[in-house]
Amino acid sequence: MARSHITGVRTVGIPVQDQEAALAFYRDKLAFEKRLDGEFAPGERWLEVAAPGADTSIALIRTPTGAGIDTQIRLTTTDAAADHATLRDAGVDVDAEVIPFPVPMFVLRDPDGNVLRIVEVPATA
Repeated sequence: MARSHITGVRTVGIPVQDQEAALAFYRDKLAFEKRLDGEFAPGERWLEVAAPGADTSIALIRTPTGAGIDTQIRLTTTDAAADHATLRDAGVDVDAEVIPFPVPMFVLRDPDGNVLRIVEVPATA
């Protein structure tokens, strides 16, 4: 079997109706940084955000319909309970509670209704 030269995942995309509103949410609520922002075709904007220091980014892909999906994206944290409280207090649509098993985690929804999960990474010994 031939081996590929694939080395990782650089970007995942999620649909959004308003890229500026999505950028404000990911930047102001989740503290992501804007990584790439430019026009790739007339009137078409490519916009990527990422957690500071992360290798993988999220492309906020403008679509007039189809937003509000379960992205199946898991964002990692060192403290799910603290992030849950911070995001809830900031007005982010989060689940009522942190699920404790198998690891602490919770669901959040962006302004388009896209579902993301925040998952606590166990401390390494």
